[in-house]
Parts: sequence; C-alpha cells; structure tokens
Amino acid sequence: MFAAFTPDDRIITLGDYVDRGPDSRRVIEWLIDRSESGGLIPLRGNHELMMLAARQSERHHDEWLACGGDAALSSYCTDRLDDIPEDHWQFLAKSLRSHFCTKTHFFVHANAYSEIPIDDQPDFMLYWESFGNPTPHESGLTMVCGHTPQRDGVPLTVGHAICIDTWACGHGWLTCLDVDSGLCWQSNESGSTRRFWLDEGP
Repeated sequence: MFAAFTPDDRIITLGDYVDRGPDSRRVIEWLIDRSESGGLIPLRGNHELMMLAARQSERHHDEWLACGGDAALSSYCTDRLDDIPEDHWQFLAKSLRSHFCTKTHFFVHANAYSEIPIDDQPDFMLYWESFGNPTPHESGLTMVCGHTPQRDGVPLTVGHAICIDTWACGHGWLTCLDVDSGLCWQSNESGSTRRFWLDEGP
C-alpha cells in the first residue's frame, strides 16, 4: 500500500514540514537526507516562512508559536530557537524553492495567479492564498498545490489544478500523488493507508 520510492523517482514536496505534527524535527531530517541522496525537490510553505521569521522579532516569534511553533520546538525537546541545529536552519533558509515546473505541471505551496508567469508570482499567492476556484494558468501547465485543507480527505481536482492537502495537520490524511498516472497514496497518524485513482476517489 505504501508509495515505494525508487532512486529514479523525483519527489516534489509542497511545504509545511513544521508545526502541529508530532515530529517536525524528524521530518526535516528526512528531507535533508533525501536531498543529499538526490531526487527531492522541496518547496517552501508558509509555516517555514513563519519559523524563519520567528528568529527576527518577538512579535514574529509569538505569531509562530500560536500557529504550531510550540509543537515544532517540542520535537527538538526545547523551547529555545537557538537549540535547533544550524543545518536545519540552513536547509529551511537556503534549500527550499518557491515553485517547480515540469513539462506538464507546475508545483507551488498555495496558489498562483493564472495570468502571471510562474517565475513572477508574488509571495502572497505562492504561500498564503487559498485554492478557491482557480482558472487555467497561462502556461497551459496543470497546477499542483497544498495549503488549503480538503477536510473530506480527498484531493480536489478541477482538471487544470489539483490541491492535495487532505488535512494531515488535523488528523486527516497525508497524500502522495503520482502526477503521471493519477494514482494517490494516503496514510494517517493512526497508521491506516489507502490507495486510489485521483479521478475515482477512495
């Protein structure tokens, strides 16, 4: 049932690796290890932006804690930002991308303006804007994003755009989508797994 990654697979992760979940530290460690072995394209989410901003001011620190930063700190067994390993900070600051494109799809954390080239998208759209009802992008590519939780546990597709956030942070499902075949794998915190085709549902 699990998605069995091979060395030839390209894995694109959509951000929000920290906060709320039970082990932010181990998620970052997995991403760093996978990045070093190749095949991983990690994107940046708004929660990574908030975590980085928490180092800049007390206000940003308090805002991050209110959005799940306390859970991230707990995974490091500390309440101090200075106790987080420097290589984790470097990964969050230097290794994450705002977007990624293939010949058929483009990947962002949150959303994109349909009439603006992908490289020119403003941060508000890339990291904060909800999925809504997007119109086809001017590139002709299919958008794949997260950020907007689908609380029924099923990825939302409108043909030219797919949101695969299925509310993992709220005891829902974590979704992996093979964009070439349309096959979805899901797992949740209780250890349940399931697999289904995107156009058919679970």
